[in-house]
Amino acid sequence: MSGFIPGFPDDGVVTVNRVIIKPGYDVDDLQERVAMLCENVKTYHSETGFIGGFVMLNSGAVSNEGSTIGQAVESPMKGREALIITFWRSFNEHEESHRSDTFQPLFAEVLELCENGNEEIAYEMLWSGKAYSAEEAAAAQDAKSRYAA
Repeated sequence: MSGFIPGFPDDGVVTVNRVIIKPGYDVDDLQERVAMLCENVKTYHSETGFIGGFVMLNSGAVSNEGSTIGQAVESPMKGREALIITFWRSFNEHEESHRSDTFQPLFAEVLELCENGNEEIAYEMLWSGKAYSAEEAAAAQDAKSRYAA
């Protein structure tokens, strides 16, 4: 591990929720409900396993350089699909947080706007990294040009 996520242990767990917003709801609805849920987790679980997290929205852009399934111009899920990513010391601590009385009502409010219900997958981190500084990048490029076969 490179310290990309400060405080994240080598044996930590990453959870991923995929949310598809129901018709009749919008991104503002999602942001408000998820903000309340995330504030709850930070308040009540920062000392019991929660390391951090983020939420991201499908922008619609499709990388034609990085995709091998065709040359799409725009994702049909633009503005409707979000990922909620959280980082935990352990899966058991994550599960315990979700059993809390303060979490469950807020979670139910998020689920109301989910077209796809909810499936939260837990992943083990295999690698994380951050970009090199300009000096580090120059040194890495120099080393590659001199020693790479």
